[in-house]
Amino acid sequence: MSAIIRLFWILLLACLSPLALAERLRLVSDDWAPYVYQQKGQPRGIDYEVTTQVFKRLGVEVEWQFLPWKRCLAMIEQGLADGIVDIFQIDARRPFLIYPSEPMSDVEFVLFQARSRRHAVTGLNDLAGLSVGTSPGYIYGSAFNDSPRFRREAAPTHEANFGKLMLGRIDLLITDRRVGRYLMRQLGLEQQVEELPLLISRQTQYLGLTRKPGREALAQAFAEELQRFKQEPAYAAINNRYTGDIGNILNAVEQQESSTPR
Repeated sequence: MSAIIRLFWILLLACLSPLALAERLRLVSDDWAPYVYQQKGQPRGIDYEVTTQVFKRLGVEVEWQFLPWKRCLAMIEQGLADGIVDIFQIDARRPFLIYPSEPMSDVEFVLFQARSRRHAVTGLNDLAGLSVGTSPGYIYGSAFNDSPRFRREAAPTHEANFGKLMLGRIDLLITDRRVGRYLMRQLGLEQQVEELPLLISRQTQYLGLTRKPGREALAQAFAEELQRFKQEPAYAAINNRYTGDIGNILNAVEQQESSTPR
């Protein structure tokens, strides 16, 4: 799309909200590597870099803060932050959140288990009597979240869940496929932990902006610029830098599935 259209969105933002381009947007998220996380006090991740790049093109400065996910949600609901990165679209959040139409990325929740303590799991019914490590405030789908057949045990961090799994304090853990593979590699657990083939749920994550004057125009401008950026080699380079073959495999699957009606 031409630079004229990009200029149009920037001018529209300036007209609808005089502070939109002058203020610094405060974005919150939790550690959700490799999408968005901190390393030695510095923000990193696929969606961190993509979000920063898109806002830079729009002339909007952003400030990042990393907090536990439940606190991030509370801050957004109370209007104490301007936006939240990598959030699912939930009807209950629409009164206080605006979502750009273009998603940041897709999430696939799967189970991980210790190779030394395998469980035959092909469906949720097979989890009966088992304990599954979760993260506070995360939505894994109603079938998983509401099932009475197994126990859900929350841990403060994703790394803590892997630690509990290795100590035998939980039977399995649930997390996104990319997140689990990334942490297995970072923690040196690739030989001790394995991923189960069962897909619990697939979700799409977005940038969420708190409802204030001018934010709908900002969300639209962000969506347009993000869509353009996804077509550029720089976008693929960011994904490959963090996930390598994992990202290539999952992107190929996503492209194939997007061409098939659901």
